[in-house]
Amino acid sequence: MNDLVRQHTALSETDLEWLHLLVSEWQLLSDLSFADLVLWVPTLDGTRYVSVAQMRPNTGPTSYQDDMVGHLVPRGRRPLLDAALDEGRIVREGDPEWREEVPVRVESIPVRREGRVLGVIARNTNLLTVRTPSRLELTYLQSASDLAQMIAAGSFPFPGQQVDMDASPRAGDGLMRLDADGVVTYASPNALSAYHRLGLAADLVGQHLGTTTAELAPTRGPVDEAIVKLASGWAPRETEVEGNGGVIQLRAIPLKPKGTRIGSLVLCRDVTELRRRERELITKDATIREIHHRVKNNLQTVAALLRLQARRMDSEGGREALNEAVRRVGSIAIVHETLSQNLDERVEFDEIADRVIAMVAEISPGKVECRRTGRFGILDAEVATPLSMVLTEILQNALEHAFTQGEGGRVEVSAIRTGSGRADGRLLITVLDDGSGLPEGFDPQRAGNLGLQIVRTLVEGELGGTFDMLRAEPRGTKVVLDIPASPQK
Repeated sequence: MNDLVRQHTALSETDLEWLHLLVSEWQLLSDLSFADLVLWVPTLDGTRYVSVAQMRPNTGPTSYQDDMVGHLVPRGRRPLLDAALDEGRIVREGDPEWREEVPVRVESIPVRREGRVLGVIARNTNLLTVRTPSRLELTYLQSASDLAQMIAAGSFPFPGQQVDMDASPRAGDGLMRLDADGVVTYASPNALSAYHRLGLAADLVGQHLGTTTAELAPTRGPVDEAIVKLASGWAPRETEVEGNGGVIQLRAIPLKPKGTRIGSLVLCRDVTELRRRERELITKDATIREIHHRVKNNLQTVAALLRLQARRMDSEGGREALNEAVRRVGSIAIVHETLSQNLDERVEFDEIADRVIAMVAEISPGKVECRRTGRFGILDAEVATPLSMVLTEILQNALEHAFTQGEGGRVEVSAIRTGSGRADGRLLITVLDDGSGLPEGFDPQRAGNLGLQIVRTLVEGELGGTFDMLRAEPRGTKVVLDIPASPQK
Protein backbone atom coordinates (compact mmCIF):
# COMPACT_ATOMS: atom_id res chain seq x y z
CA MET A 1 0.00 0.00 0.00
CA ASN A 2 2.83 2.41 0.79
CA ASP A 3 4.30 2.09 -2.70
CA LEU A 4 0.95 2.49 -4.48
CA VAL A 5 -0.06 5.56 -2.44
CA ARG A 6 3.30 7.27 -2.88
CA GLN A 7 3.50 6.45 -6.59
CA HIS A 8 -0.02 7.34 -7.70
CA THR A 9 -1.56 9.76 -5.19
CA ALA A 10 -1.01 13.13 -3.52
CA LEU A 11 -1.71 11.87 0.01
CA SER A 12 0.66 12.93 2.78
CA GLU A 13 2.43 10.60 5.20
CA THR A 14 -0.11 11.40 7.93
CA ASP A 15 -2.91 10.52 5.48
CA LEU A 16 -1.13 7.26 4.71
CA GLU A 17 -0.92 6.49 8.43
CA TRP A 18 -4.68 7.00 8.70
CA LEU A 19 -5.24 4.52 5.87
CA HIS A 20 -2.99 2.01 7.64
CA LEU A 21 -5.04 2.50 10.79
CA LEU A 22 -8.23 1.90 8.80
CA VAL A 23 -6.85 -1.25 7.17
CA SER A 24 -5.83 -2.61 10.58
CA GLU A 25 -9.50 -2.37 11.61
CA TRP A 26 -11.54 -3.10 8.51
CA GLN A 27 -11.61 -6.90 8.83
CA LEU A 28 -14.34 -6.20 11.39
CA LEU A 29 -16.35 -4.10 8.91
CA SER A 30 -15.94 -6.79 6.24
CA ASP A 31 -17.13 -9.56 8.56
CA LEU A 32 -20.09 -7.57 9.88
CA SER A 33 -21.11 -6.64 6.33
CA PHE A 34 -20.61 -10.15 4.88
CA ALA A 35 -18.90 -8.20 2.08
CA ASP A 36 -15.61 -7.62 0.28
CA LEU A 37 -13.93 -4.26 0.81
CA VAL A 38 -11.69 -2.51 -1.70
CA LEU A 39 -10.04 0.82 -0.87
CA TRP A 40 -9.86 3.17 -3.86
CA VAL A 41 -7.81 6.38 -3.75
CA PRO A 42 -7.88 9.09 -6.47
CA THR A 43 -4.66 9.48 -8.42
CA LEU A 44 -2.50 12.59 -8.41
CA ASP A 45 -4.11 14.04 -11.57
CA GLY A 46 -7.65 13.18 -10.39
CA THR A 47 -8.53 11.26 -13.54
CA ARG A 48 -8.36 7.72 -12.14
CA TYR A 49 -8.66 5.62 -8.99
CA VAL A 50 -6.06 3.14 -7.75
CA SER A 51 -6.98 0.26 -5.46
CA VAL A 52 -4.48 0.18 -2.59
CA ALA A 53 -5.96 -2.49 -0.27
CA GLN A 54 -8.51 -5.29 -0.26
CA MET A 55 -10.24 -7.42 2.38
CA ARG A 56 -12.43 -10.52 2.02
CA PRO A 57 -15.01 -11.53 4.65
CA ASN A 58 -14.67 -14.53 6.94
CA THR A 59 -18.46 -14.65 7.28
CA GLY A 60 -19.61 -15.00 3.67
CA PRO A 61 -18.63 -15.72 0.05
CA THR A 62 -16.30 -13.35 -1.74
CA SER A 63 -17.32 -11.16 -4.66
CA TYR A 64 -13.79 -11.04 -6.09
CA GLN A 65 -11.91 -14.16 -7.06
CA ASP A 66 -8.95 -12.07 -8.22
CA ASP A 67 -6.70 -9.73 -6.31
CA MET A 68 -7.79 -6.14 -6.95
CA VAL A 69 -4.82 -4.35 -5.36
CA GLY A 70 -2.95 -2.21 -7.88
CA HIS A 71 -5.83 -1.93 -10.38
CA LEU A 72 -6.43 1.45 -11.99
CA VAL A 73 -9.88 2.53 -13.24
CA PRO A 74 -10.73 5.84 -14.94
CA ARG A 75 -13.01 8.29 -13.21
CA GLY A 76 -16.57 7.94 -14.59
CA ARG A 77 -16.50 4.18 -15.02
CA ARG A 78 -17.81 3.58 -11.49
CA PRO A 79 -20.33 6.32 -10.72
CA LEU A 80 -20.78 5.27 -7.08
CA LEU A 81 -17.09 5.96 -6.39
CA ASP A 82 -17.41 9.40 -7.99
CA ALA A 83 -20.52 10.28 -5.98
CA ALA A 84 -19.04 9.14 -2.66
CA LEU A 85 -15.80 11.06 -3.30
CA ASP A 86 -17.45 14.27 -4.55
CA GLU A 87 -20.38 14.39 -2.11
CA GLY A 88 -18.69 12.81 0.91
CA ARG A 89 -21.62 10.52 1.66
CA ILE A 90 -22.37 6.81 1.61
CA VAL A 91 -23.88 5.90 -1.76
CA ARG A 92 -26.12 2.83 -2.08
CA GLU A 93 -28.11 3.66 -5.22
CA GLY A 94 -28.12 1.40 -8.22
CA ASP A 95 -29.14 -2.13 -9.14
CA PRO A 96 -26.91 -5.11 -8.32
CA GLU A 97 -24.01 -5.72 -10.69
CA TRP A 98 -23.57 -9.13 -12.31
CA ARG A 99 -20.07 -10.58 -12.18
CA GLU A 100 -19.58 -14.01 -13.72
CA GLU A 101 -23.31 -14.79 -13.18
CA VAL A 102 -23.13 -13.65 -9.56
CA PRO A 103 -25.28 -10.70 -8.42
CA VAL A 104 -23.23 -8.22 -6.35
CA ARG A 105 -24.59 -5.28 -4.37
CA VAL A 106 -22.14 -2.38 -4.54
CA GLU A 107 -21.93 0.46 -2.01
CA SER A 108 -19.39 3.24 -1.62
CA ILE A 109 -18.19 4.62 1.73
CA PRO A 110 -16.07 7.79 1.78
CA VAL A 111 -12.97 7.66 3.99
CA ARG A 112 -12.76 10.99 5.80
CA ARG A 113 -9.94 12.43 7.88
CA GLU A 114 -10.04 15.92 9.41
CA GLY A 115 -12.81 17.02 7.03
CA ARG A 116 -11.11 15.71 3.86
CA VAL A 117 -12.14 12.65 1.87
CA LEU A 118 -8.99 10.61 1.25
CA GLY A 119 -10.56 7.80 -0.72
CA VAL A 120 -13.55 5.50 -1.01
CA ILE A 121 -14.25 1.99 0.27
CA ALA A 122 -16.21 -0.10 -2.21
CA ARG A 123 -18.31 -2.58 -0.24
CA ASN A 124 -19.32 -5.50 -2.47
CA THR A 125 -21.79 -8.10 -1.20
CA ASN A 126 -22.26 -11.42 -2.96
CA LEU A 127 -26.08 -11.85 -3.17
CA LEU A 128 -26.03 -15.42 -4.46
CA THR A 129 -26.65 -16.93 -1.01
CA VAL A 130 -28.96 -14.25 0.38
CA ARG A 131 -31.68 -15.63 2.68
CA THR A 132 -33.96 -14.33 5.38
CA PRO A 133 -31.52 -12.84 7.90
CA SER A 134 -31.34 -14.15 11.46
CA ARG A 135 -31.12 -11.99 14.57
CA LEU A 136 -27.34 -12.38 14.52
CA GLU A 137 -27.11 -11.29 10.89
CA LEU A 138 -29.37 -8.30 11.47
CA THR A 139 -27.20 -7.22 14.40
CA TYR A 140 -24.08 -7.65 12.25
CA LEU A 141 -25.54 -5.55 9.43
CA GLN A 142 -26.75 -2.79 11.75
CA SER A 143 -23.35 -2.64 13.43
CA ALA A 144 -21.64 -2.53 10.03
CA SER A 145 -23.92 0.36 9.01
CA ASP A 146 -22.98 2.28 12.16
CA LEU A 147 -19.26 1.73 11.56
CA ALA A 148 -19.61 2.78 7.91
CA GLN A 149 -21.22 6.05 8.98
CA MET A 150 -18.40 6.63 11.46
CA ILE A 151 -15.82 6.07 8.70
CA ALA A 152 -17.68 8.53 6.48
CA ALA A 153 -17.72 11.05 9.34
CA GLY A 154 -14.02 10.58 10.14
CA SER A 155 -14.64 9.22 13.66
CA PHE A 156 -13.51 5.65 12.93
CA PRO A 157 -10.91 4.21 13.24
CA PHE A 158 -9.87 5.62 16.61
CA PRO A 159 -6.55 7.51 16.54
CA GLY A 160 -3.79 5.82 18.51
CA GLN A 161 -5.72 2.54 18.73
CA GLN A 162 -4.10 0.44 16.00
CA VAL A 163 -5.25 -3.16 16.41
CA ASP A 164 -3.30 -6.38 15.96
CA MET A 165 -5.79 -8.34 13.85
CA ASP A 166 -4.17 -11.65 14.83
CA ALA A 167 -4.43 -11.03 18.58
CA SER A 168 -7.65 -9.03 18.84
CA PRO A 169 -11.09 -10.71 19.06
CA ARG A 170 -13.06 -10.93 15.81
CA ALA A 171 -16.78 -10.76 15.18
CA GLY A 172 -17.06 -14.54 14.86
CA ASP A 173 -15.35 -15.10 18.22
CA GLY A 174 -18.21 -13.45 20.11
CA LEU A 175 -20.17 -10.20 19.72
CA MET A 176 -22.39 -8.22 22.05
CA ARG A 177 -24.42 -5.14 21.17
CA LEU A 178 -24.95 -2.68 24.02
CA ASP A 179 -27.27 0.31 24.31
CA ALA A 180 -26.17 3.76 25.46
CA ASP A 181 -26.47 2.69 29.12
CA GLY A 182 -24.24 -0.36 28.69
CA VAL A 183 -27.10 -2.89 28.78
CA VAL A 184 -26.78 -5.90 26.46
CA THR A 185 -29.38 -5.88 23.70
CA TYR A 186 -27.90 -8.82 21.79
CA ALA A 187 -25.25 -11.47 22.53
CA SER A 188 -24.08 -14.01 19.98
CA PRO A 189 -23.96 -17.69 21.00
CA ASN A 190 -20.15 -17.59 21.19
CA ALA A 191 -20.24 -14.54 23.46
CA LEU A 192 -22.74 -16.25 25.74
CA SER A 193 -20.54 -19.36 25.87
CA ALA A 194 -17.52 -17.24 26.81
CA TYR A 195 -19.38 -15.68 29.72
CA HIS A 196 -20.66 -19.07 30.83
CA ARG A 197 -16.96 -20.04 31.03
CA LEU A 198 -16.53 -17.20 33.53
CA GLY A 199 -19.36 -18.58 35.66
CA LEU A 200 -22.42 -16.71 34.38
CA ALA A 201 -25.55 -18.78 34.92
CA ALA A 202 -28.13 -16.40 33.40
CA ASP A 203 -28.66 -14.91 29.95
CA LEU A 204 -26.64 -11.83 28.96
CA VAL A 205 -29.46 -9.93 27.26
CA GLY A 206 -30.86 -7.31 29.61
CA GLN A 207 -27.79 -7.38 31.86
CA HIS A 208 -25.51 -4.39 32.42
CA LEU A 209 -22.35 -5.83 30.91
CA GLY A 210 -19.91 -3.79 32.98
CA THR A 211 -21.48 -4.69 36.31
CA THR A 212 -21.93 -8.34 35.33
CA THR A 213 -18.31 -8.64 34.18
CA ALA A 214 -16.96 -7.05 37.36
CA GLU A 215 -19.01 -9.45 39.50
CA LEU A 216 -17.56 -12.43 37.63
CA ALA A 217 -13.97 -11.19 37.98
CA PRO A 218 -12.39 -11.87 41.40
CA THR A 219 -10.89 -8.38 41.75
CA ARG A 220 -11.90 -5.45 43.90
CA GLY A 221 -11.31 -1.72 44.01
CA PRO A 222 -10.09 0.46 41.11
CA VAL A 223 -9.67 -2.57 38.84
CA ASP A 224 -13.39 -3.26 39.16
CA GLU A 225 -14.21 0.29 38.14
CA ALA A 226 -11.95 0.02 35.09
CA ILE A 227 -13.60 -3.26 34.03
CA VAL A 228 -17.08 -1.78 34.52
CA LYS A 229 -16.18 1.21 32.33
CA LEU A 230 -14.52 -0.85 29.60
CA ALA A 231 -17.18 -3.55 29.44
CA SER A 232 -19.83 -0.83 29.29
CA GLY A 233 -18.26 0.34 26.02
CA TRP A 234 -17.51 3.92 27.01
CA ALA A 235 -14.07 3.98 25.38
CA PRO A 236 -12.19 1.97 22.73
CA ARG A 237 -10.16 -0.37 24.91
CA GLU A 238 -9.07 -3.99 25.22
CA THR A 239 -8.63 -6.07 28.35
CA GLU A 240 -8.75 -9.60 29.69
CA VAL A 241 -11.04 -10.84 32.44
CA GLU A 242 -10.30 -13.96 34.47
CA GLY A 243 -12.70 -15.78 36.72
CA ASN A 244 -13.94 -19.26 37.59
CA GLY A 245 -10.89 -20.75 35.88
CA GLY A 246 -11.70 -19.08 32.57
CA VAL A 247 -10.14 -16.14 30.72
CA ILE A 248 -11.92 -14.02 28.11
CA GLN A 249 -10.54 -11.18 26.03
CA LEU A 250 -12.75 -8.13 25.59
CA ARG A 251 -12.61 -5.31 23.07
CA ALA A 252 -15.03 -2.38 23.30
CA ILE A 253 -15.94 -0.17 20.30
CA PRO A 254 -18.15 2.85 21.04
CA LEU A 255 -20.70 3.51 18.28
CA LYS A 256 -21.23 7.16 17.31
CA PRO A 257 -22.63 7.06 13.77
CA LYS A 258 -24.00 10.64 13.96
CA GLY A 259 -21.57 12.07 16.49
CA THR A 260 -23.59 10.98 19.53
CA ARG A 261 -22.91 7.71 21.31
CA ILE A 262 -25.83 5.34 20.73
CA GLY A 263 -24.25 2.27 22.27
CA SER A 264 -21.25 0.06 21.63
CA LEU A 265 -19.99 -3.20 20.24
CA VAL A 266 -18.08 -5.50 22.56
CA LEU A 267 -16.14 -8.32 20.95
CA CYS A 268 -15.03 -11.19 23.13
CA ARG A 269 -13.00 -14.35 22.76
CA ASP A 270 -12.47 -17.28 25.09
CA VAL A 271 -8.66 -17.46 25.49
CA THR A 272 -8.62 -19.84 28.47
CA GLU A 273 -6.73 -22.65 26.74
CA LEU A 274 -4.39 -20.23 24.99
CA ARG A 275 -3.39 -18.59 28.29
CA ARG A 276 -3.02 -22.00 29.94
CA ARG A 277 -0.58 -23.10 27.25
CA GLU A 278 1.30 -19.81 27.53
CA ARG A 279 1.68 -20.33 31.28
CA GLU A 280 2.96 -23.85 30.66
CA LEU A 281 5.52 -22.50 28.21
CA ILE A 282 6.59 -19.80 30.66
CA THR A 283 7.00 -22.44 33.37
CA LYS A 284 8.96 -24.64 30.96
CA ASP A 285 11.21 -21.74 29.94
CA ALA A 286 11.81 -20.83 33.58
CA THR A 287 12.70 -24.45 34.35
CA ILE A 288 15.15 -24.63 31.46
CA ARG A 289 16.81 -21.37 32.53
CA GLU A 290 17.04 -22.63 36.10
CA ILE A 291 18.69 -25.86 34.87
CA HIS A 292 21.29 -23.89 32.91
CA HIS A 293 21.88 -21.70 35.97
CA ARG A 294 22.45 -24.74 38.18
CA VAL A 295 24.72 -26.38 35.60
CA LYS A 296 26.74 -23.16 35.49
CA ASN A 297 27.00 -23.13 39.29
CA ASN A 298 28.05 -26.79 39.37
CA LEU A 299 30.71 -26.18 36.72
CA GLN A 300 32.04 -23.23 38.66
CA THR A 301 32.19 -25.45 41.77
CA VAL A 302 34.14 -28.07 39.79
CA ALA A 303 36.51 -25.35 38.54
CA ALA A 304 37.03 -24.11 42.11
CA LEU A 305 37.84 -27.64 43.32
CA LEU A 306 40.31 -28.13 40.47
CA ARG A 307 41.89 -24.77 41.29
CA LEU A 308 42.28 -25.78 44.95
CA GLN A 309 43.80 -29.09 43.92
CA ALA A 310 46.24 -27.32 41.59
CA ARG A 311 47.54 -25.21 44.47
CA ARG A 312 48.38 -28.37 46.42
CA MET A 313 50.26 -29.99 43.52
CA ASP A 314 54.05 -30.22 43.85
CA SER A 315 54.49 -31.04 40.17
CA GLU A 316 54.60 -27.98 37.90
CA GLY A 317 53.27 -30.06 35.01
CA GLY A 318 50.37 -31.39 37.07
CA ARG A 319 49.50 -27.91 38.30
CA GLU A 320 49.46 -26.54 34.77
CA ALA A 321 47.30 -29.45 33.55
CA LEU A 322 44.73 -28.72 36.26
CA ASN A 323 44.75 -25.01 35.40
CA GLU A 324 44.04 -25.91 31.77
CA ALA A 325 41.12 -28.04 32.93
CA VAL A 326 39.83 -25.07 34.95
CA ARG A 327 39.77 -22.94 31.80
CA ARG A 328 38.03 -25.69 29.81
CA VAL A 329 35.33 -26.04 32.43
CA GLY A 330 35.06 -22.23 32.62
CA SER A 331 34.41 -21.91 28.89
CA ILE A 332 31.46 -24.31 29.13
CA ALA A 333 30.16 -22.48 32.22
CA ILE A 334 30.11 -19.20 30.24
CA VAL A 335 27.76 -20.76 27.66
CA HIS A 336 25.39 -22.08 30.34
CA GLU A 337 25.41 -18.70 32.09
CA THR A 338 24.35 -17.03 28.84
CA LEU A 339 21.67 -19.66 28.21
CA SER A 340 20.28 -19.14 31.72
CA GLN A 341 19.45 -15.55 30.73
CA ASN A 342 17.70 -16.39 27.44
CA LEU A 343 14.19 -17.55 26.58
CA ASP A 344 15.40 -20.11 24.04
CA GLU A 345 18.33 -22.41 23.37
CA ARG A 346 20.18 -19.82 21.28
CA VAL A 347 22.91 -17.40 22.31
CA GLU A 348 24.66 -14.33 20.97
CA PHE A 349 28.11 -15.89 20.62
CA ASP A 350 30.04 -12.63 20.25
CA GLU A 351 29.63 -11.96 23.98
CA ILE A 352 30.77 -15.51 24.79
CA ALA A 353 33.78 -15.18 22.49
CA ASP A 354 34.83 -11.92 24.18
CA ARG A 355 34.58 -13.51 27.63
CA VAL A 356 36.56 -16.57 26.52
CA ILE A 357 39.26 -14.31 25.04
CA ALA A 358 39.46 -12.32 28.27
CA MET A 359 39.63 -15.49 30.38
CA VAL A 360 42.41 -17.09 28.34
CA ALA A 361 44.33 -13.79 28.06
CA GLU A 362 44.99 -13.97 31.80
CA ILE A 363 47.63 -16.66 31.14
CA SER A 364 49.51 -14.46 28.66
CA PRO A 365 53.26 -14.67 29.41
CA GLY A 366 53.86 -11.11 28.28
CA LYS A 367 52.11 -8.07 26.87
CA VAL A 368 50.05 -9.90 24.27
CA GLU A 369 47.02 -8.08 22.87
CA CYS A 370 43.96 -10.26 22.18
CA ARG A 371 41.04 -8.94 20.17
CA ARG A 372 38.05 -10.02 18.06
CA THR A 373 36.90 -8.79 14.66
CA GLY A 374 33.76 -9.73 12.73
CA ARG A 375 30.61 -11.28 14.18
CA PHE A 376 29.75 -14.86 15.11
CA GLY A 377 26.06 -13.96 15.42
CA ILE A 378 23.40 -16.04 17.13
CA LEU A 379 24.18 -19.74 17.50
CA ASP A 380 22.29 -22.73 18.87
CA ALA A 381 23.53 -24.12 22.18
CA GLU A 382 24.54 -27.34 20.36
CA VAL A 383 27.07 -25.29 18.38
CA ALA A 384 27.98 -22.70 21.02
CA THR A 385 29.12 -25.15 23.72
CA PRO A 386 31.71 -27.12 21.68
CA LEU A 387 32.77 -23.95 19.83
CA SER A 388 33.56 -22.18 23.11
CA MET A 389 35.81 -25.10 24.08
CA VAL A 390 37.48 -25.09 20.67
CA LEU A 391 38.15 -21.36 20.91
CA THR A 392 39.54 -21.79 24.41
CA GLU A 393 41.97 -24.50 23.30
CA ILE A 394 43.21 -22.62 20.24
CA LEU A 395 43.77 -19.37 22.15
CA GLN A 396 45.39 -21.21 25.05
CA ASN A 397 47.71 -22.99 22.64
CA ALA A 398 48.66 -19.72 20.91
CA LEU A 399 49.43 -17.87 24.14
CA GLU A 400 51.43 -20.75 25.63
CA HIS A 401 53.54 -21.68 22.61
CA ALA A 402 53.71 -18.65 20.31
CA PHE A 403 55.24 -16.15 22.73
CA THR A 404 58.08 -16.32 25.24
CA GLN A 405 58.05 -14.86 28.73
CA GLY A 406 57.88 -11.06 28.60
CA GLU A 407 57.47 -10.95 24.80
CA GLY A 408 54.76 -8.74 23.32
CA GLY A 409 52.54 -9.67 20.43
CA ARG A 410 49.05 -9.87 19.03
CA VAL A 411 46.36 -12.55 18.71
CA GLU A 412 43.32 -11.78 16.56
CA VAL A 413 40.12 -13.82 16.33
CA SER A 414 38.04 -13.06 13.25
CA ALA A 415 34.65 -14.50 12.33
CA ILE A 416 32.76 -14.34 9.04
CA ARG A 417 29.16 -15.56 8.88
CA THR A 418 27.87 -16.68 5.49
CA GLY A 419 24.27 -17.45 4.60
CA SER A 420 23.03 -15.80 7.81
CA GLY A 421 19.61 -17.06 8.84
CA ARG A 422 19.76 -20.08 6.51
CA ALA A 423 20.05 -23.69 7.53
CA ASP A 424 23.14 -24.10 5.32
CA GLY A 425 24.95 -21.02 6.69
CA ARG A 426 28.57 -21.42 7.76
CA LEU A 427 31.11 -19.81 10.06
CA LEU A 428 34.66 -19.14 8.91
CA ILE A 429 36.81 -18.50 11.99
CA THR A 430 40.47 -17.46 11.85
CA VAL A 431 42.82 -17.18 14.85
CA LEU A 432 46.00 -15.35 13.81
CA ASP A 433 49.06 -14.65 15.96
CA ASP A 434 52.41 -13.01 15.19
CA GLY A 435 54.41 -15.29 17.46
CA SER A 436 57.25 -17.73 16.75
CA GLY A 437 55.25 -19.84 14.30
CA LEU A 438 54.99 -23.59 13.81
CA PRO A 439 58.07 -25.82 14.23
CA GLU A 440 59.50 -27.58 11.18
CA GLY A 441 57.59 -30.69 10.19
CA PHE A 442 54.62 -29.92 12.42
CA ASP A 443 51.41 -31.66 11.30
CA PRO A 444 48.29 -30.37 13.10
CA GLN A 445 46.29 -33.42 12.02
CA ARG A 446 48.72 -35.81 13.76
CA ALA A 447 50.01 -33.78 16.71
CA GLY A 448 49.49 -35.56 20.02
CA ASN A 449 48.94 -32.43 22.11
CA LEU A 450 45.78 -32.91 24.21
CA GLY A 451 44.44 -29.47 23.32
CA LEU A 452 44.74 -30.12 19.58
CA GLN A 453 43.16 -33.56 20.00
CA ILE A 454 40.19 -31.88 21.69
CA VAL A 455 39.94 -29.33 18.86
CA ARG A 456 40.05 -32.00 16.14
CA THR A 457 37.46 -34.15 17.88
CA LEU A 458 35.02 -31.32 18.49
CA VAL A 459 35.41 -29.58 15.11
CA GLU A 460 35.35 -32.64 12.87
CA GLY A 461 33.23 -34.99 14.98
CA GLU A 462 30.69 -32.85 16.82
CA LEU A 463 30.49 -29.68 14.70
CA GLY A 464 30.95 -31.33 11.30
CA GLY A 465 33.56 -28.81 10.14
CA THR A 466 37.22 -28.61 9.15
CA PHE A 467 40.32 -27.49 11.05
CA ASP A 468 43.80 -26.50 9.87
CA MET A 469 46.94 -24.74 11.19
CA LEU A 470 49.19 -22.87 8.77
CA ARG A 471 52.29 -20.70 8.85
CA ALA A 472 51.37 -17.03 8.70
CA GLU A 473 53.29 -14.41 6.74
CA PRO A 474 55.62 -12.81 7.59
CA ARG A 475 55.60 -14.74 10.88
CA GLY A 476 53.24 -16.43 13.26
CA THR A 477 50.50 -19.04 12.99
CA LYS A 478 47.06 -19.03 11.44
CA VAL A 479 44.34 -21.44 12.58
CA VAL A 480 41.35 -21.77 10.25
CA LEU A 481 37.99 -23.28 11.23
CA ASP A 482 35.14 -23.80 8.78
CA ILE A 483 32.00 -25.07 10.52
CA PRO A 484 28.22 -25.11 9.91
CA ALA A 485 26.42 -22.34 11.78
CA SER A 486 23.54 -24.70 12.60
CA PRO A 487 23.62 -28.07 14.41
CA GLN A 488 24.23 -31.11 12.25
CA LYS A 489 21.21 -33.42 12.29
